[in-house]
Amino acid sequence: MQAEQTALAIVILAALFLLGLAAVSLVNPRLAVRFLHGFASSARAHYSEVGLRLIVGAALVIAAPDMRFSTAFMLFGWLIITTSIVLLLVPWRWHQRFAQSVLPPLTTRVWLFAVLSLPLAVTLLYATLA
Repeated sequence: MQAEQTALAIVILAALFLLGLAAVSLVNPRLAVRFLHGFASSARAHYSEVGLRLIVGAALVIAAPDMRFSTAFMLFGWLIITTSIVLLLVPWRWHQRFAQSVLPPLTTRVWLFAVLSLPLAVTLLYATLA
């Protein structure tokens, strides 16, 4: 029971993070861009991101049976875990190069991060708290 409660708390924290990202993307886009460019900027940032992704993915897998849309969130958790393992297996500089090529066009439209993260955050909160 303790593991499930901890997992649900982690999922709620992830949802709150996404809400914060959405808010910052709309209210202070420059800060959001600076934050997003921090991902994969160093080995430490890369491994920190991967570690947090693994924690959130595992939390989704553990919490999914107690959440609404449990199958969808179970699959989403496994997707996060799988992509995180791939990121662990490739050199972090590949992740860095990928981020450097993908982020510039996205950060010119930083409002997209709000459009994408807000519904996910709301759905996660609904699925855990309803």
